[in-house]
Amino acid sequence: MRATMPATDSAPLSSIGRSIRSLRRDQNQIHSFPTPHDATDAFQRRAADLLTALLPDANADADADILSLAWTTRLLDSFLLCLEEFRALLFGSAAALAAGPPLDRLVADFFDRAVKALDLCNAVRDGLDLVRQWRKHLAIAAAVLAPAAAAAAPHAPLGEAQIRRARKALTDLTILMLDDREGGVVGQRNRSFGRAAAAAAAPSSKQGHHRRSSSGGSSGSGSSSGLRSLSWSVSRAWSAARQLQAIGGGLSAPRPHDNAATGGLASAVYTMGAVLFIVAFALVAAIPCQDRGLHAHFSVPRNFPWSAPFAALYDHILEESKKKDRKNSCGLLREIHQIELCSRHLMEVTDAAEFPLPDHKDAEVREATKDLVRVCQSLKDGLDPLERQVRELFHRIVRTRTEILDCLSKPHATE
Repeated sequence: MRATMPATDSAPLSSIGRSIRSLRRDQNQIHSFPTPHDATDAFQRRAADLLTALLPDANADADADILSLAWTTRLLDSFLLCLEEFRALLFGSAAALAAGPPLDRLVADFFDRAVKALDLCNAVRDGLDLVRQWRKHLAIAAAVLAPAAAAAAPHAPLGEAQIRRARKALTDLTILMLDDREGGVVGQRNRSFGRAAAAAAAPSSKQGHHRRSSSGGSSGSGSSSGLRSLSWSVSRAWSAARQLQAIGGGLSAPRPHDNAATGGLASAVYTMGAVLFIVAFALVAAIPCQDRGLHAHFSVPRNFPWSAPFAALYDHILEESKKKDRKNSCGLLREIHQIELCSRHLMEVTDAAEFPLPDHKDAEVREATKDLVRVCQSLKDGLDPLERQVRELFHRIVRTRTEILDCLSKPHATE
């Protein structure tokens, strides 16, 4: 924004005149916003720092492992920080530029892609609820075995009834995970973040019927006719893979002419679009979603400050998806892998068990039970914070889009 104080037409020869002119220059510098190039360069460096902080570190704590619940929560934190700084950029010195071509078109394109991420938020929420249902079966097995496993073997031997009850819970869990791996239930678990607010604003018996039907669907029961999604939730034909392609498809680096004409702001919009894609890519990879797939190919030029960490994250997620023991998983989330490993191990060590358990077998079961309890606790601690962040992501995208488009629709006089 230019300073509003007018420049003098003449050039006084007196020292008083020179002092006044110098004072005005100082005031202009104090009250001016940074130039667009300075602001956009700072924004891109900030994006680079946030993406770099998400890269796997061999010395980091286990909770910081890539594609874990804690890491995915930090991923969303990073996106929300980027979005807030992007919002401040467009509301600041860029407001006048963003209201006109070519930046208005680029900003509108970004928000069209961001709106596509709203369905993804709903699908991820459904997936997190699904993992929560899996945890209930783990918790049953843990509740049966953990009290005895925590005690010394001679005083509290693991009995046949306990083993059978735990195996029943783990068998039910395995069936659920196999069903969801093939898309049997995920596509039916549709709930929208906006549903509660919409129902409160305009309650009706029809909405109440849909709400009850969705609740029934979340537990995996109920007739298929009662599992129809509302218009603001993902439909049965919705595909996470196709949505991911829509978010990243056709997103290209700005032309040098457009970037120069906008003072670098075109690059900032492109940066925000790329960050949106890598976040969506990681969520689809990690969380059970309807028609998951990582077939959306995306590459960025190397001349951006954030290009290297972006490419490293993208490649790491792809490598995880190609691992033999992760290839057919419901999701790459580390805790999902732990569910599969510890439940499978416990089933193996209790298979065809004789009672009373031999000492070595009893020790194996107790150790497997401790692993199961750790996974249950990890899920309990991590699922709710991540769901809150997904909810915040949904609402922040809606609010930011509304505020910015409203701002850009107003005339911006050149001061």
